[in-house]
Amino acid sequence: MYLILNSNKMFFLFSLFFSTLISISSNSWFGCWIGLEINLLSFIPLISNSNNMLSSEASLKYFLVQSIASINFLFSILLKLIFFKNFEFNNIISIMINSSLLMKMGSFPFHFWFPNIMEGMSWFNNFILMTWQKITPMILLSYYFNKNFLIIIIIMNSIIGSIGGLNQTSLRKLMAFSSINNLGWMLSSIMISENLWMFYLFMYSFIISMMCSFFYIFNMFFINQLFIFNMNYMVKLFFFINFLSLGGLPPFIGFFPKWIVINFLLINKFFIITFIFIMMSLIMLFFYIRIIYSSFLFNYMKLKWTKFFIKNKLLYFINFFSFISITGMILSTFFFY
Repeated sequence: MYLILNSNKMFFLFSLFFSTLISISSNSWFGCWIGLEINLLSFIPLISNSNNMLSSEASLKYFLVQSIASINFLFSILLKLIFFKNFEFNNIISIMINSSLLMKMGSFPFHFWFPNIMEGMSWFNNFILMTWQKITPMILLSYYFNKNFLIIIIIMNSIIGSIGGLNQTSLRKLMAFSSINNLGWMLSSIMISENLWMFYLFMYSFIISMMCSFFYIFNMFFINQLFIFNMNYMVKLFFFINFLSLGGLPPFIGFFPKWIVINFLLINKFFIITFIFIMMSLIMLFFYIRIIYSSFLFNYMKLKWTKFFIKNKLLYFINFFSFISITGMILSTFFFY
């Protein structure tokens, strides 16, 4: 609510959205770079909060990482323009441009900043970082990518996203590693087609928005808060259905985009990538189910007589969307050829 009532933050939010449009509609690399810079400078005021040391630290880290990536990007395109007059494909330059864009979106091997920065931010800012902030770098990446380099990155993203989340107790870090894993899926879909990527991003954003809203309403930041959480069981059930949907378990809507991506990967003969994706999805589901299992079945004695009464209109929307998450696969059969 703080964000909605603050006109200053609203201004930066609008400029954040428009900067993405500037980047993806630009007809020169320099225009793309300007869009990325405006994006960076409008996201930092959204993160930073003078009352919270963690968010101030996160905004500074974000600024440093993104400015290094921007400098690298600018350097690469200038090098390209100076030494190679016609834009013929060159391995080293393409890897440099790709690397700076991968750093922008928090992909392997530049993923170390991502969980750290997410740890210091509010759920709303985390939602923007996991969804909107990936749009610009990915579309720029689709213009000019080195296929072999990108395949290695995709495989490593998937592996690190799933294994990194195993020992996390913070929900924000868990969502960060989940995002790194999903980034592998998104990069593989953008290699095949932009429409496929847009569809995957839309579905992923839909699930992430529900998760972040849940965490925001109940003010949750760590796994042990899920054990203490004694709302009515329907809310709890919907919440865990979204967790399974994010992991990509078949009856739920989160499986649908993954199913389509796997389908197209197999058509394009990316067999090893598909195998790794499926194996890593199992690990993701393992740690989601571990959280769900313990918070459903452990008998937590503390606060048993306290009931949360949250009169929040947002919760009704989320319950409705969670219902879509359950019935999603039934709906999806109409879309699939």
